[in-house]
Amino acid sequence: MLRLVLLTSALALTTGMVLAQQDGTPEQQPAQEEAPDQAEVTPAEVTPAEIAPGYATDEDLRQAAQDLFDVILPAAPPTDEVHAAQRDLGAMLFFDPRMSSSGLFSCQSCHNVGMGGVDALPTSVGHGWQKGPRNAPTVYNALFNGAQFWDGRAADLAEQAMGPVQAAVEMNNTPDQVVTTLESMKEYLDAFGEAFPDEAEPVSFANFATAIAEFEETLVTPGAGFDRWLTGDDAAMSDEQKRGLALFMDSGCAGCHNGVNFGGHDYYPFGVVERPGAEVLPEGDRGRFAVTETASDDYVFRAAPLRNVAITAPYFHSGAVWSLPEAVDIMANAQLGTELAEADIGAIVAFLHSLTGEQPRVEHPVLPARTEATPLPNPFDDIMEQSR
Repeated sequence: MLRLVLLTSALALTTGMVLAQQDGTPEQQPAQEEAPDQAEVTPAEVTPAEIAPGYATDEDLRQAAQDLFDVILPAAPPTDEVHAAQRDLGAMLFFDPRMSSSGLFSCQSCHNVGMGGVDALPTSVGHGWQKGPRNAPTVYNALFNGAQFWDGRAADLAEQAMGPVQAAVEMNNTPDQVVTTLESMKEYLDAFGEAFPDEAEPVSFANFATAIAEFEETLVTPGAGFDRWLTGDDAAMSDEQKRGLALFMDSGCAGCHNGVNFGGHDYYPFGVVERPGAEVLPEGDRGRFAVTETASDDYVFRAAPLRNVAITAPYFHSGAVWSLPEAVDIMANAQLGTELAEADIGAIVAFLHSLTGEQPRVEHPVLPARTEATPLPNPFDDIMEQSR
Protein backbone atom coordinates (compact mmCIF):
# COMPACT_ATOMS: atom_id res chain seq x y z
CA MET A 1 0.00 0.00 0.00
CA LEU A 2 2.28 2.73 -1.21
CA ARG A 3 0.52 5.54 0.46
CA LEU A 4 2.01 8.82 -0.50
CA VAL A 5 0.11 10.83 2.04
CA LEU A 6 0.91 13.87 -0.03
CA LEU A 7 -0.49 17.32 -0.04
CA THR A 8 0.52 20.81 -0.67
CA SER A 9 -0.66 23.78 1.26
CA ALA A 10 -0.47 27.31 2.49
CA LEU A 11 -0.57 30.84 1.27
CA ALA A 12 0.10 31.69 -2.35
CA LEU A 13 -1.36 35.11 -2.99
CA THR A 14 -0.35 35.02 -6.64
CA THR A 15 -2.97 34.00 -9.16
CA GLY A 16 -2.83 31.81 -12.23
CA MET A 17 -3.48 34.37 -14.96
CA VAL A 18 -4.43 32.22 -17.89
CA LEU A 19 -6.99 31.97 -20.68
CA ALA A 20 -10.30 30.07 -20.50
CA GLN A 21 -12.63 28.80 -23.15
CA GLN A 22 -15.71 30.89 -23.87
CA ASP A 23 -18.05 28.32 -22.36
CA GLY A 24 -16.40 28.76 -18.97
CA THR A 25 -14.70 25.35 -19.00
CA PRO A 26 -10.96 25.71 -18.47
CA GLU A 27 -8.79 24.88 -21.43
CA GLN A 28 -6.08 22.35 -20.82
CA GLN A 29 -2.42 23.05 -21.40
CA PRO A 30 -0.14 20.18 -22.43
CA ALA A 31 0.99 17.88 -19.68
CA GLN A 32 4.27 19.07 -18.22
CA GLU A 33 7.16 17.01 -19.46
CA GLU A 34 8.66 15.99 -16.17
CA ALA A 35 12.16 14.57 -16.39
CA PRO A 36 12.16 11.30 -14.44
CA ASP A 37 14.28 11.36 -11.28
CA GLN A 38 16.15 8.41 -12.76
CA ALA A 39 17.28 8.26 -16.38
CA GLU A 40 15.87 5.74 -18.84
CA VAL A 41 18.05 2.65 -18.60
CA THR A 42 16.07 -0.08 -20.34
CA PRO A 43 17.58 -1.19 -23.66
CA ALA A 44 15.17 -0.73 -26.55
CA GLU A 45 15.56 -4.30 -27.77
CA VAL A 46 14.42 -6.08 -24.59
CA THR A 47 11.08 -7.88 -24.51
CA PRO A 48 8.04 -6.65 -22.54
CA ALA A 49 8.56 -9.49 -20.09
CA GLU A 50 12.06 -8.20 -19.33
CA ILE A 51 10.77 -4.66 -18.87
CA ALA A 52 8.00 -5.72 -16.48
CA PRO A 53 8.57 -9.27 -15.21
CA GLY A 54 5.31 -11.15 -14.91
CA TYR A 55 3.75 -9.45 -17.93
CA ALA A 56 4.53 -11.08 -21.24
CA THR A 57 3.23 -8.24 -23.40
CA ASP A 58 2.24 -4.60 -23.18
CA GLU A 59 -1.34 -5.78 -23.43
CA ASP A 60 -0.95 -8.01 -20.35
CA LEU A 61 0.40 -5.06 -18.36
CA ARG A 62 -2.35 -2.82 -19.69
CA GLN A 63 -5.08 -5.29 -18.76
CA ALA A 64 -3.75 -5.54 -15.22
CA ALA A 65 -3.70 -1.73 -14.99
CA GLN A 66 -7.22 -1.42 -16.38
CA ASP A 67 -8.47 -3.62 -13.56
CA LEU A 68 -7.09 -1.15 -11.00
CA PHE A 69 -7.17 2.32 -12.55
CA ASP A 70 -9.15 4.52 -14.92
CA VAL A 71 -8.44 7.53 -17.10
CA ILE A 72 -9.24 11.20 -16.47
CA LEU A 73 -11.56 12.70 -19.07
CA PRO A 74 -11.85 16.40 -20.00
CA ALA A 75 -14.35 18.44 -18.01
CA ALA A 76 -17.84 18.14 -19.41
CA PRO A 77 -19.31 21.33 -20.88
CA PRO A 78 -22.11 23.03 -18.94
CA THR A 79 -25.44 21.29 -19.39
CA ASP A 80 -27.41 24.56 -19.59
CA GLU A 81 -27.18 28.30 -18.96
CA VAL A 82 -27.81 27.92 -15.24
CA HIS A 83 -25.01 25.39 -14.91
CA ALA A 84 -22.68 27.70 -16.85
CA ALA A 85 -23.66 30.62 -14.63
CA GLN A 86 -22.85 28.61 -11.51
CA ARG A 87 -19.40 27.75 -12.87
CA ASP A 88 -18.66 31.36 -13.78
CA LEU A 89 -19.83 32.57 -10.38
CA GLY A 90 -17.76 29.87 -8.67
CA ALA A 91 -14.64 31.07 -10.48
CA MET A 92 -15.23 34.62 -9.21
CA LEU A 93 -15.69 33.40 -5.64
CA PHE A 94 -12.64 31.11 -5.86
CA PHE A 95 -10.40 34.08 -6.70
CA ASP A 96 -11.99 36.77 -4.50
CA PRO A 97 -9.91 37.50 -1.36
CA ARG A 98 -12.78 39.51 0.10
CA MET A 99 -14.32 36.21 1.12
CA SER A 100 -11.78 36.32 3.97
CA SER A 101 -12.17 38.71 6.89
CA SER A 102 -8.78 40.32 6.19
CA GLY A 103 -9.37 40.72 2.47
CA LEU A 104 -6.11 38.90 1.77
CA PHE A 105 -6.90 35.21 1.34
CA SER A 106 -8.93 33.39 -1.28
CA CYS A 107 -9.30 29.74 -2.28
CA GLN A 108 -6.62 30.49 -4.88
CA SER A 109 -4.18 31.39 -2.11
CA CYS A 110 -3.75 27.78 -0.99
CA HIS A 111 -4.86 26.06 -4.21
CA ASN A 112 -3.04 28.03 -6.89
CA VAL A 113 -4.36 26.94 -10.28
CA GLY A 114 -1.11 28.02 -11.89
CA MET A 115 1.01 25.79 -9.62
CA GLY A 116 -0.56 22.35 -9.77
CA GLY A 117 -3.52 23.37 -7.60
CA VAL A 118 -1.33 23.81 -4.51
CA ASP A 119 0.73 26.54 -2.85
CA ALA A 120 4.00 24.60 -2.60
CA LEU A 121 4.41 25.20 1.13
CA PRO A 122 4.79 22.59 3.89
CA THR A 123 1.63 23.84 5.60
CA SER A 124 -0.72 26.65 4.64
CA VAL A 125 -0.42 30.21 5.91
CA GLY A 126 -3.59 32.08 6.74
CA HIS A 127 -5.15 34.75 8.92
CA GLY A 128 -2.55 36.63 10.94
CA TRP A 129 0.16 34.72 9.07
CA GLN A 130 -0.69 31.70 11.17
CA LYS A 131 0.48 28.34 9.89
CA GLY A 132 -2.18 25.71 9.37
CA PRO A 133 -1.69 22.21 10.77
CA ARG A 134 -1.55 20.35 7.44
CA ASN A 135 -0.30 20.55 3.90
CA ALA A 136 -2.98 21.74 1.47
CA PRO A 137 -4.07 19.05 -1.04
CA THR A 138 -4.28 19.83 -4.71
CA VAL A 139 -7.64 21.03 -5.98
CA TYR A 140 -6.99 19.29 -9.31
CA ASN A 141 -9.19 16.22 -9.81
CA ALA A 142 -10.57 16.69 -6.29
CA LEU A 143 -14.07 15.79 -7.49
CA PHE A 144 -12.87 12.18 -7.86
CA ASN A 145 -11.96 11.89 -4.16
CA GLY A 146 -14.29 9.89 -1.96
CA ALA A 147 -14.15 12.67 0.65
CA GLN A 148 -12.27 15.92 1.16
CA PHE A 149 -9.48 16.88 3.57
CA TRP A 150 -6.82 14.53 4.87
CA ASP A 151 -9.22 13.19 7.50
CA GLY A 152 -12.27 13.03 5.22
CA ARG A 153 -14.35 15.36 7.37
CA ALA A 154 -16.09 16.90 4.32
CA ALA A 155 -18.21 14.63 2.17
CA ASP A 156 -17.93 16.66 -1.04
CA LEU A 157 -16.46 19.78 -2.63
CA ALA A 158 -19.30 22.06 -1.51
CA GLU A 159 -18.92 21.04 2.13
CA GLN A 160 -15.16 21.44 1.84
CA ALA A 161 -15.54 24.97 0.46
CA MET A 162 -17.27 26.05 3.67
CA GLY A 163 -14.45 24.93 5.94
CA PRO A 164 -11.50 27.22 5.14
CA VAL A 165 -13.74 30.30 5.02
CA GLN A 166 -14.66 29.79 8.68
CA ALA A 167 -11.35 28.40 9.98
CA ALA A 168 -9.60 30.86 12.30
CA VAL A 169 -6.17 30.00 10.89
CA GLU A 170 -7.30 30.32 7.28
CA MET A 171 -9.87 32.90 6.11
CA ASN A 172 -11.35 33.62 9.56
CA ASN A 173 -14.76 34.69 8.25
CA THR A 174 -18.39 33.89 9.05
CA PRO A 175 -21.26 32.82 6.77
CA ASP A 176 -23.21 35.98 7.63
CA GLN A 177 -20.26 38.22 6.80
CA VAL A 178 -19.75 36.43 3.48
CA VAL A 179 -23.41 36.97 2.55
CA THR A 180 -23.26 40.63 3.62
CA THR A 181 -20.18 41.16 1.45
CA LEU A 182 -21.79 39.51 -1.56
CA GLU A 183 -25.06 41.41 -1.21
CA SER A 184 -23.19 44.72 -1.13
CA MET A 185 -22.18 44.41 -4.81
CA LYS A 186 -24.77 44.46 -7.58
CA GLU A 187 -22.65 42.30 -9.89
CA TYR A 188 -22.72 39.50 -7.33
CA LEU A 189 -26.46 39.92 -6.74
CA ASP A 190 -27.04 39.55 -10.49
CA ALA A 191 -24.64 36.59 -10.78
CA PHE A 192 -26.32 34.68 -7.95
CA GLY A 193 -29.72 35.42 -9.49
CA GLU A 194 -28.61 33.89 -12.79
CA ALA A 195 -26.94 30.91 -11.11
CA PHE A 196 -29.87 30.11 -8.78
CA PRO A 197 -32.93 31.50 -10.61
CA ASP A 198 -35.54 29.41 -8.81
CA GLU A 199 -34.66 30.58 -5.31
CA ALA A 200 -36.31 33.49 -3.53
CA GLU A 201 -33.02 34.39 -1.83
CA PRO A 202 -30.26 33.18 -4.15
CA VAL A 203 -27.41 34.75 -2.16
CA SER A 204 -26.68 32.28 0.62
CA PHE A 205 -23.64 30.62 2.14
CA ALA A 206 -24.84 27.24 0.84
CA ASN A 207 -25.09 28.58 -2.73
CA PHE A 208 -21.69 30.24 -2.29
CA ALA A 209 -20.24 26.78 -1.62
CA THR A 210 -22.22 25.12 -4.41
CA ALA A 211 -20.92 27.60 -6.98
CA ILE A 212 -17.30 27.08 -5.90
CA ALA A 213 -17.79 23.31 -6.14
CA GLU A 214 -19.20 23.66 -9.66
CA PHE A 215 -16.10 25.59 -10.71
CA GLU A 216 -13.72 23.15 -9.02
CA GLU A 217 -15.30 20.27 -10.91
CA THR A 218 -13.78 21.74 -14.08
CA LEU A 219 -10.24 21.52 -12.66
CA VAL A 220 -9.32 18.14 -14.11
CA THR A 221 -6.09 17.04 -15.77
CA PRO A 222 -6.72 14.64 -18.67
CA GLY A 223 -4.17 13.47 -21.21
CA ALA A 224 -1.47 12.17 -18.84
CA GLY A 225 1.03 9.78 -20.40
CA PHE A 226 -0.48 6.95 -18.35
CA ASP A 227 -3.98 7.76 -19.61
CA ARG A 228 -2.84 7.77 -23.22
CA TRP A 229 -1.01 4.48 -22.69
CA LEU A 230 -3.97 2.88 -20.91
CA THR A 231 -6.18 3.67 -23.90
CA GLY A 232 -3.81 2.03 -26.36
CA ASP A 233 -0.84 4.31 -27.10
CA ASP A 234 2.12 2.02 -26.38
CA ALA A 235 4.62 4.85 -26.85
CA ALA A 236 2.97 7.18 -24.32
CA MET A 237 5.03 5.66 -21.49
CA SER A 238 8.72 4.80 -21.53
CA ASP A 239 9.99 1.33 -20.75
CA GLU A 240 11.20 2.58 -17.38
CA GLN A 241 7.75 3.95 -16.59
CA LYS A 242 6.13 0.65 -17.57
CA ARG A 243 8.55 -1.17 -15.27
CA GLY A 244 7.62 1.30 -12.53
CA LEU A 245 3.92 0.64 -13.13
CA ALA A 246 4.50 -3.10 -12.74
CA LEU A 247 6.42 -2.51 -9.50
CA PHE A 248 3.72 -0.09 -8.29
CA MET A 249 1.06 -2.77 -8.75
CA ASP A 250 3.02 -5.82 -7.65
CA SER A 251 4.73 -4.37 -4.58
CA GLY A 252 1.40 -3.33 -3.03
CA CYS A 253 1.31 0.42 -3.71
CA ALA A 254 -1.90 0.02 -5.71
CA GLY A 255 -3.59 -1.53 -2.69
CA CYS A 256 -4.25 2.00 -1.40
CA HIS A 257 -3.59 4.11 -4.49
CA ASN A 258 -6.04 2.82 -7.08
CA GLY A 259 -9.06 4.06 -8.99
CA VAL A 260 -9.27 7.03 -11.32
CA ASN A 261 -7.37 9.33 -8.93
CA PHE A 262 -4.81 6.77 -7.74
CA GLY A 263 -6.12 7.16 -4.18
CA GLY A 264 -8.29 9.69 -2.39
CA HIS A 265 -11.18 7.38 -1.55
CA ASP A 266 -10.20 5.35 1.50
CA TYR A 267 -8.33 5.64 4.82
CA TYR A 268 -5.25 3.86 6.14
CA PRO A 269 -2.91 4.14 9.12
CA PHE A 270 0.25 6.11 8.42
CA GLY A 271 2.71 3.44 9.43
CA VAL A 272 1.04 0.08 8.80
CA VAL A 273 4.35 -1.70 9.41
CA GLU A 274 6.56 0.98 10.95
CA ARG A 275 5.44 4.45 11.99
CA PRO A 276 7.68 7.21 10.60
CA GLY A 277 9.44 9.60 12.97
CA ALA A 278 7.92 12.81 14.31
CA GLU A 279 9.61 14.86 11.59
CA VAL A 280 7.30 13.14 9.05
CA LEU A 281 4.34 12.14 11.25
CA PRO A 282 3.80 14.84 13.92
CA GLU A 283 2.61 13.24 17.15
CA GLY A 284 -0.02 15.90 17.75
CA ASP A 285 -1.92 15.22 14.51
CA ARG A 286 -3.85 12.00 14.99
CA GLY A 287 -5.67 12.15 11.66
CA ARG A 288 -9.17 10.77 11.29
CA PHE A 289 -9.39 10.09 15.04
CA ALA A 290 -10.27 13.77 15.51
CA VAL A 291 -13.35 13.22 13.31
CA THR A 292 -14.60 9.84 14.55
CA GLU A 293 -13.02 9.62 18.03
CA THR A 294 -12.60 5.93 17.28
CA ALA A 295 -9.41 4.27 18.52
CA SER A 296 -8.93 2.37 15.27
CA ASP A 297 -8.76 5.72 13.42
CA ASP A 298 -5.74 6.92 15.40
CA TYR A 299 -3.13 8.25 12.93
CA VAL A 300 -5.34 7.18 10.04
CA PHE A 301 -5.43 9.44 6.96
CA ARG A 302 -7.01 9.42 3.55
CA ALA A 303 -4.73 7.81 0.99
CA ALA A 304 -3.43 10.72 -1.03
CA PRO A 305 -4.48 10.88 -4.69
CA LEU A 306 -1.33 10.61 -6.79
CA ARG A 307 -2.41 12.39 -9.96
CA ASN A 308 0.13 15.19 -10.68
CA VAL A 309 2.19 14.12 -7.67
CA ALA A 310 5.42 15.02 -9.49
CA ILE A 311 4.47 18.72 -9.49
CA THR A 312 2.80 19.05 -6.08
CA ALA A 313 5.65 18.80 -3.56
CA PRO A 314 6.08 18.84 -0.61
CA TYR A 315 4.54 15.53 0.41
CA PHE A 316 2.47 13.96 3.19
CA HIS A 317 -0.04 15.76 5.40
CA SER A 318 2.90 17.28 7.25
CA GLY A 319 4.50 18.64 4.07
CA ALA A 320 7.80 17.46 5.52
CA VAL A 321 9.32 15.78 2.46
CA TRP A 322 10.27 17.59 -0.74
CA SER A 323 11.83 14.69 -2.66
CA LEU A 324 9.54 12.25 -4.49
CA PRO A 325 12.09 9.39 -4.34
CA GLU A 326 12.39 9.95 -0.58
CA ALA A 327 8.59 9.90 -0.24
CA VAL A 328 8.42 6.60 -2.14
CA ASP A 329 11.15 5.13 0.07
CA ILE A 330 9.38 6.23 3.27
CA MET A 331 6.07 4.76 2.13
CA ALA A 332 7.67 1.47 1.11
CA ASN A 333 9.13 1.11 4.60
CA ALA A 334 6.20 2.46 6.61
CA GLN A 335 3.31 0.92 4.68
CA LEU A 336 4.76 -2.17 3.04
CA GLY A 337 7.70 -3.09 5.27
CA THR A 338 9.82 -3.22 2.13
CA GLU A 339 13.30 -1.90 1.44
CA LEU A 340 13.16 -1.02 -2.24
CA ALA A 341 16.32 -1.03 -4.32
CA GLU A 342 17.39 2.37 -5.61
CA ALA A 343 16.70 1.31 -9.20
CA ASP A 344 13.17 0.20 -8.27
CA ILE A 345 12.49 3.50 -6.50
CA GLY A 346 13.69 5.27 -9.65
CA ALA A 347 11.34 3.22 -11.81
CA ILE A 348 8.33 3.91 -9.58
CA VAL A 349 9.16 7.63 -9.56
CA ALA A 350 9.43 7.57 -13.36
CA PHE A 351 5.97 5.99 -13.48
CA LEU A 352 4.55 8.62 -11.11
CA HIS A 353 5.74 11.31 -13.53
CA SER A 354 3.47 9.72 -16.15
CA LEU A 355 0.48 10.78 -14.01
CA THR A 356 1.05 14.49 -14.73
CA GLY A 357 -1.83 15.52 -16.94
CA GLU A 358 -2.75 18.60 -18.97
CA GLN A 359 -2.99 21.53 -16.58
CA PRO A 360 -6.19 23.61 -16.60
CA ARG A 361 -5.86 27.09 -18.10
CA VAL A 362 -8.15 29.33 -16.12
CA GLU A 363 -8.89 32.97 -16.85
CA HIS A 364 -8.63 35.17 -13.79
CA PRO A 365 -12.10 36.72 -13.58
CA VAL A 366 -12.75 40.42 -13.26
CA LEU A 367 -14.23 40.87 -9.79
CA PRO A 368 -16.93 43.37 -8.79
CA ALA A 369 -15.76 46.65 -7.29
CA ARG A 370 -16.60 47.24 -3.65
CA THR A 371 -19.29 49.70 -2.67
CA GLU A 372 -19.84 51.82 0.40
CA ALA A 373 -21.91 48.96 1.80
CA THR A 374 -19.09 46.41 1.44
CA PRO A 375 -17.59 45.54 4.84
CA LEU A 376 -14.09 46.90 5.29
CA PRO A 377 -11.20 44.45 5.55
CA ASN A 378 -10.55 43.39 9.12
CA PRO A 379 -6.81 43.70 9.75
CA PHE A 380 -5.19 41.25 12.10
CA ASP A 381 -3.09 43.73 14.01
CA ASP A 382 -4.31 42.18 17.28
CA ILE A 383 -2.90 38.78 16.30
CA MET A 384 0.38 40.33 15.18
CA GLU A 385 0.61 42.21 18.45
CA GLN A 386 0.10 39.02 20.45
CA SER A 387 2.87 37.27 18.51
CA ARG A 388 5.47 39.90 19.44
